Parts: sequence; structure tokens; C-alpha cells
Amino acid sequence: MTRPRVAVAQMTSIGDQEKNFSTVSRLCQEAKAQACSALFLPECVSFIGANQEETIAAMQPLDGPLMTRYRQLAQQHSLWLSLGGFQEQGPDAGHLYNCHVIVSAEGQIQARYRKVHLFNVEVQNGPVLMESRSTAPGNELVVCNSPAGRLGLTVCYDLRFPEMYQRLVFDMGAEILLVPSAFTKLTGRAHWELLLRARAVETQCFVIAAAQAGVHNHKRESYGHSIIIDPWGDVIAKLEDPLATGIAVVELDFEKLQKVRERMPMKEHRRQGRISMGWDQPATADEAAFAPGSTFKQ
Repeated sequence: MTRPRVAVAQMTSIGDQEKNFSTVSRLCQEAKAQACSALFLPECVSFIGANQEETIAAMQPLDGPLMTRYRQLAQQHSLWLSLGGFQEQGPDAGHLYNCHVIVSAEGQIQARYRKVHLFNVEVQNGPVLMESRSTAPGNELVVCNSPAGRLGLTVCYDLRFPEMYQRLVFDMGAEILLVPSAFTKLTGRAHWELLLRARAVETQCFVIAAAQAGVHNHKRESYGHSIIIDPWGDVIAKLEDPLATGIAVVELDFEKLQKVRERMPMKEHRRQGRISMGWDQPATADEAAFAPGSTFKQ
């Protein structure tokens, strides 16, 4: 069974697209030097501005000059890229799409996911982040085949909506859940690894979470702690310095994924669409029974 070698990245994007591109270029070189087939980059990979006006000014179509350069970078290094959050030109002059783009080693766009759940939150003792002021939500779930496995695309705040991940896995066949993010320090300390490991365990998937880290500008600071988690919930890769720019590399053990799913066949046990609100009604014999041969094996 294949063991694809992949890298999860961490960086500190700023309000300078050229400098951010240079950082990604260096990370690509590092991933290629370690024989990786894919590099997973964080949300806001190409730009983090200090205000709404800067953010809107940075948006471009996916066939524009900036994405063309990222596509050429993937082709140059023969490396699949997960660009975790690109400021795609939106539906009107005042809104963009927070777009997760998968680029093949040939430089072709293989998938595009527009972030569905927007972060409109006043963080206690922290910033007020109203993503919807400058971002339009997407409305589609997206999976994509790659040399690393079948990818389920999400972005940051999506992480708090587990039903989305269950659909990506149980209905759409994802094997690797991607969660490129720019978590705040406060929410990151409290919930980052907890939520990621929960998503891995409840879907029996690999989770790859590339993170923004450190101070972007006078208004914005991110938690960092890029991480890869296996289908049993074990952390299998992370950077030694949780705020450093760099990569962590690992081989994904798909034999373990298969064994976890065989020993605890959650997809077979799932009762989606067969649950009512009649909690006080006793289950029928049929409803109470497990599927044949589907008992848990430790």
C-alpha cells in the first residue's frame, strides 16, 4: 500500500504579495528537497492586510497573474500545492471569496473550494473579526483526487462544523481532510488541536492543518502550530517551533487508515437520515441491531 510523502507548511503572511510568494517559493524548495509529492499551505497564503480596503484591493481572478505564478511554481517543482486561502475576485466590488485552491504538479487547477462558514466573531480580549464584511460565502463542498490521496477541502472556521467533515468523508469519500487556517492566539490555545483531533477521530481520516503563525501587522496575530494527525487521532507531524516558518514532513500510512476503518466501521454504523426527534420512543429490533459483522475490534 502506498505511503505518500507530504509536507505541511507554516508561515507568516503579510500585506505584501511579492514577499509572501517568495516565502512559498522557498517552502516549495524545502518540500521538493525532502522528496514530497505535495505541500499544504495555510489560509491567506498570498496576503494578509491590515484592513478591509487592503484585502479587497488584493483580490484577483483565478486566471489572473498572481495565481498564474503559483501555478508555474507548482510546475517548476513538480509539486502538488494546496493554496489554503487565496483572495479570489468575488461577486461584487466589495467582496472576495476566501478560496482554497489545489494545483497539480503540472500547474493545473484541480479544485477550488470557497469557504462556506465565515468568521464573524468578537474574540474576548482580542480582535473583532467580521469576515463577511469583505468576503462572500461559498455554497459547495469539494473533494479532489491527488497523489497524496482523496482530499476534502475546508478552510479554518469550517473546523467547528463537524457535519461538513462527515459529509466530505462518508458521502464524498475523502481520505485526507485539509484545514488551512489562521486561528487567533486565544482560540488556538483553547481549541486548535482539540478540534483537529476530534475531526480525525470521528471521520477516521488524516487531517492536515497548515497554519499562519505570528504577527502579521499591528492588528493581527495567528496561533501557528501546523500539524498532521492520523485516523486514530495521533499527531504524526508538527514543527519543532510552533511559530517558525517552515515545513514538517511525514509519510501517510494508508494501511493504518484501512485498519482503523475495518476495526470500527463507522460508515456502516452511521444512521444518517434515520434519526427522528422521537427520543422517548423505544427502538425497534431492526433499529437496535448492528449490521452483521460490524462489531468493534480493539
